[in-house]
Amino acid sequence: MSGRVQTSWRVAYLLAAAGIFLVDQVTKAWAVRALRFGRDVTLIPGLLDLSYAENTGIAFGQLQNGGDTGRWLLVSLALAAAVAVIIYFFRTPRTDDRVLGACALLLAGIAGNLTDRARLGYVIDFIVLHAGDSFYWPTFNVADASICLGAGLLALDLILEGRKQKEVASSQ
Repeated sequence: MSGRVQTSWRVAYLLAAAGIFLVDQVTKAWAVRALRFGRDVTLIPGLLDLSYAENTGIAFGQLQNGGDTGRWLLVSLALAAAVAVIIYFFRTPRTDDRVLGACALLLAGIAGNLTDRARLGYVIDFIVLHAGDSFYWPTFNVADASICLGAGLLALDLILEGRKQKEVASSQ
């Protein structure tokens, strides 16, 4: 029975990842239809806009000129990252919600951008954060945000677990 409970919790995290993946794909499909031909949308003046971009590179538009070889290299790296996250996910104890949540976020984001890159040869980005005209964050998408949140949760977990281990070691 406990195996079923543990499995059901893992399924819940995987369903959450699938939900985030679907939100990513639906918002990208919307961006193609609504923004692709130069129509930008301002949601919060001076802070948040929507503007279509095709990113053939990696995070923040780096490595744009890889061509077809670069595309499939990035697909291969994303597949390897997804496999690593899945393995880590299934090795993580049920009680570690922060890590399980981080894995779900990472998996959703990796899958979202991997789907674009394999299918289209580029990743669709459309969210633009900025501070007036003085600072613009690189254009991103829901998958990118999911990856950043997942990585942030893992980093937080490493910090907190490191503190716990120091406290345990110093109390002995």
